[in-house]
Amino acid sequence: MTEFLAAHWLDMLTTALGLAYILLEYKASVWLWAVGFLMQSLGIVLYYQKGLYADCGMEFYYLAMTVYGFANWMRPHKVVGTTSTGAPAKTGRTIPITHFPRLLAIRWTLATLVIWAGLYCFLAFCTDSRVPIADSFTTALSFVGIWALARKYLEQWLIWIVVDVVTCILYFYKDIPFKASLYALYVVIAVMGYFKWKKLMKVTPLL
Repeated sequence: MTEFLAAHWLDMLTTALGLAYILLEYKASVWLWAVGFLMQSLGIVLYYQKGLYADCGMEFYYLAMTVYGFANWMRPHKVVGTTSTGAPAKTGRTIPITHFPRLLAIRWTLATLVIWAGLYCFLAFCTDSRVPIADSFTTALSFVGIWALARKYLEQWLIWIVVDVVTCILYFYKDIPFKASLYALYVVIAVMGYFKWKKLMKVTPLL
């Protein structure tokens, strides 16, 4: 038992933080960013130890986006748009849940493909990674996912559903069972979160 805990304590701790993180995200609570900062800091160590170099590098981007997301969620926002019924929206002072702008979706799709290809080449030819395709895919898609969360776009949940499914399989393969189980739970919560945020969404910006 002692050997098991010694081998998996970091996995278990980041799993507990990850559960708290997604529950706060489900509630659209700004405190998710504080929990996320700690989780991502520890994740750097965990992923490096397990040879998930793309995920390890991604955590540094997550840390930067955590600071940006917290600042963006907290700063006043003047919102002009329409409600879900088409009526004029009232001016707001806090960031609302909105839809991912179509033009940005196209740009991010292209950027994700480029990042995926670049990361795959790096992992396949410059590291000893045994899972370059999956590792680079989840990392590339997560770039847009965390940014969309920082912007509080509803569709960020759809991105995370894809990431979570692939990551769950990958982590079981890489012998990170607790985190893998967490990502399986993430899939369920992400589906619930999408419909939760859809109900919470009060203002749709004019695109």
